[in-house]
Amino acid sequence: MKLAVVSDTHDNTINFIKTINWLNQEKIELILHCGDVCRQETIDEAVKSFKGKIYFVRGNGDYDLAEVPEKLEIELGGNPSTGSGRKRIFFNHYPNIAKKAAESGKYDLVFYGHTHKPWAEKIGNCLLANPGELAGQRFKPTFAIYDIQKDKLQLKILELV
Repeated sequence: MKLAVVSDTHDNTINFIKTINWLNQEKIELILHCGDVCRQETIDEAVKSFKGKIYFVRGNGDYDLAEVPEKLEIELGGNPSTGSGRKRIFFNHYPNIAKKAAESGKYDLVFYGHTHKPWAEKIGNCLLANPGELAGQRFKPTFAIYDIQKDKLQLKILELV
């Protein structure tokens, strides 16, 4: 199973839909959005366009999205009967909260946004990563693909997909 991690779309629906179209073509069925989508209309358009499931968390730019949670925890992959190979995932918008989650030892993967800068590091056995930004405000638009079976994170530059 592969999943996509995106952040900081800041209502750039064109970039978000281009990313979603590529994800649909690659048959990726899950997106984790690490905040600053900004408007409900952008969420609605993304959910309508994506063939899989999208989880959103709230960022500092999501003023009117009070019903969107500030953080989420999910488990994916592995053998359902034994639990082996499962990945415990935490994601939110803010790097300080993400780093504390990674340091807790409770998670295999922790994702965040806010800085708009792609970043990845290992903290103990946890991968802590930021997929960059889709908005293209400060840096080239990027997102990440994580392959659960291969335990591999790959940064994608939007203009190259």
